[in-house]
Formats: sequence, C-alpha cells, structure tokens
Amino acid sequence: MPPHEPSLLLTQREWYRRKTAFMERTLGPEHNVVTHAIIAYAFGGPLDLYYFPNGIYGTAIATKELSETPNEGSSNRVFRSYELVMFTRHPFRLDDADDSTKPFGRAHRNTTAILNRVARYSATERLNPFDTFEFSEDMERVGGKCLIFDGLESYSDDMVQDFGLLAVIEIFRSEMQYAREFGGSKLVEKLKAQGSYPCSDLNREPAA
Repeated sequence: MPPHEPSLLLTQREWYRRKTAFMERTLGPEHNVVTHAIIAYAFGGPLDLYYFPNGIYGTAIATKELSETPNEGSSNRVFRSYELVMFTRHPFRLDDADDSTKPFGRAHRNTTAILNRVARYSATERLNPFDTFEFSEDMERVGGKCLIFDGLESYSDDMVQDFGLLAVIEIFRSEMQYAREFGGSKLVEKLKAQGSYPCSDLNREPAA
C-alpha cells in the first residue's frame, strides 16, 4: 500500500492551527482581531488580514489564504508553501486602520493594496527571496511602487515540508536599481545595517 501524502494527514482546520503556531514563532503572538473580507479571497475578494503586533519588528500584517492546505499553494525555490507578511514600525491601532490621516492608517492602506496584488501574482509566478518587483505605473494605489522579497524562518515536521514566510518589503527605486545591479542579498544587507529591515515605511533615507 503506497504511503499517504503528508497533505492528506492534516485537516484544513488542523493545518490552520499549526500554521498559526509556526507564524507566531517568528512574528510573536497574534492579535485576536482579524480583518475579514465580505467576499472570500477564493471567490475573487480581498485577503483576510492577520495582525502580529508583539514581535521584534513592530507590527506585522500577514496572510493565511495562500496555503490553505499543507504543502500546497504559493511556492518558490525555498518554500514548498508560504504566506506573505509585511511590517511597519507604527504601533498597531485598529481604530486608525481606515484613517489615511493617521500613520498606522496610511501604512495599513498601503500594506493592504500591496499584499492583495502580490498574493494574486504569487498563485501563478514564483517569487523568490531577494527578487525585486515593480508595479506598473498605471495600477491603482500601487502604481510605480518597488518591492524586494526575503524569506523568513521556515518550518518542517513529519507532515509539513518547508512552509515559510515571505517578507514583502517596499523600497525606493534607487534601492531596487542597486539590487538589480549588485544582487538583492546585498540590498538586504544594507537595509539591515541601516536598521530599516524588514519594514516598508519609507520615512527614511534610501540605503542605496
């Protein structure tokens, strides 16, 4: 009798709980509030967003719908499956999330727009750590924005193979050009040296 595939040994609910535990190891304890979309992501709606305001990087905003079953979903050369995460230094203030006049509100609006676009793209294309990404100028809310990706900690056990978190980091255009010339890993080193990694707040000087 052939061995069972690991993905068949976990129910979707069990995988959700295990995935959350994996994510909390890197991002810190999850907040008990989730931003749920009216139309489910699987049916063309926006992502649900999950908040991790207790980690070392500030506030993390993550997805949980790219890998709804273990070992399946968005993947790249490092992770068999992954979820996306973006970071901001601004403290988590849910009441400000829809207020673009407030620092967290602006960061939240920006993160929401970027994650929803990148998530759809990741379903058909491989987004690897240290790759750069540029949105077309004519795209609503994200036009002209530049990104770099980095792989955070990955997890494997007897049922899960190389699940990870792919950090999405907004960068300046000059930084993207530097990464394309010298390599994305070199830019990530500069961002870490500057103390801005892995946050997407651009209220700083370019690192390159």
